Amino acid sequence: MKKTSPKKRRAATSDGKRKPATNSYGIVDYRLEKPDCRIVEVTRNGEVAYQVRGDLSAPVPPIRPSKFLTPKQHIEVYRWMLLNRRMETALENLYKQGKVVGGVYFGLGQEACSCASAYALRKDEWLAPMIRNQGSLLVKGFSARDIMMQYMAKAGSPTKGRDASSHFGDIYERNVAAPTSMLGELIGVMAGVALGARYQGRNIACMTYIGDGGQSTGIFHESLNFAAVQKLGLVLLVENNLWGYSTPTEHQFAIKDLAQRAIAYGIPGVIVDGTDACQVYDAAHAACERARRGEGPTLIEAKMMRMKGHAIHDAAQYVPRPLFEYWQKRDPIARFENYLVKVKKWLTSAEDRALIDDVEKQLEADRNFAEASPMPAPEGAAGGVYCDGACHEIKPKYGLKAAGAKGAAAKPQESEAAVHLK
Repeated sequence: MKKTSPKKRRAATSDGKRKPATNSYGIVDYRLEKPDCRIVEVTRNGEVAYQVRGDLSAPVPPIRPSKFLTPKQHIEVYRWMLLNRRMETALENLYKQGKVVGGVYFGLGQEACSCASAYALRKDEWLAPMIRNQGSLLVKGFSARDIMMQYMAKAGSPTKGRDASSHFGDIYERNVAAPTSMLGELIGVMAGVALGARYQGRNIACMTYIGDGGQSTGIFHESLNFAAVQKLGLVLLVENNLWGYSTPTEHQFAIKDLAQRAIAYGIPGVIVDGTDACQVYDAAHAACERARRGEGPTLIEAKMMRMKGHAIHDAAQYVPRPLFEYWQKRDPIARFENYLVKVKKWLTSAEDRALIDDVEKQLEADRNFAEASPMPAPEGAAGGVYCDGACHEIKPKYGLKAAGAKGAAAKPQESEAAVHLK
């Protein structure tokens, strides 16, 4: 296999204007920083613990300028990220007040990945989020009150109180498939949706996510391989947040970059800094465009840190404190705010404050609405659980086209993007 020269692999300069680097396998890497550290297992006083080894003193890198977002769109993404963060803070408080039924899962530190990626989808395209992608649900049209009512098992929640968690979607209006606890299954679901759309004459982008732990499942391989062979419009974001529950990535897989998995399926692999909204959006936008052209799937690895435990019951005491401190300095919202206010000056300090106040006002109204909403009536518990065959009609979403009709889905093309296979 031909390898790229050291000159091509050279890290980008601090101004963020140099073209993305490629590693020895041709995987595109948009990052402006590559942390040089690893997590090792040590024994202290007879107990096993984890320790960080390497240099964590590097300064916070700049935001890489987007090639596609307008100034207005930057601010819209920033607002979604703020709402995502503030909503999860509200959910944590509601949980501590005993108003949440079950657990709560947080995406603290992952707001840029969830919001900027979903922002690349068109209204008629599909999203299948995971438990930490609540920001993507907001972008796709769910309100904060929908999500809070869902966690509180209220009658007005998307599942009418039947599933108090993040397992909800909307296949009719918002084109959102509900998350499942069987990690990896959504990849096959989104591949199927893309195939169904093609039968109806459309090539669309179908986006879903998987964690660094979930990508080790067998269904991950089977579904991604199927999507690659059929050249389906799957956009898969692998959220490498360093921990599969309490297991560090060093104990999960031997490769350094999960984007290298793409090589085995003959599809493009891309690496982004998951705390940089511009990098996430640009990679997702390019992947969605490939999907719309009928060129097949893209695997995007977003590297970042899960800044809370697996769920609210997990204090994450297994995570070395220096690692938390390192990633706290790379908070995606603080970085993006600085970029918009101080670097680009697309927002004044007063406008930024007004935007934040508006988000807080909206969230307060949604929280009050959710808290005041009634619980479901007990006698309705059995309704809407099983399909009896007459409860709804399944119709083609995009409308069937006659063979050879103008505007039919383009024939899958040979991709030029998978440069690492040339």
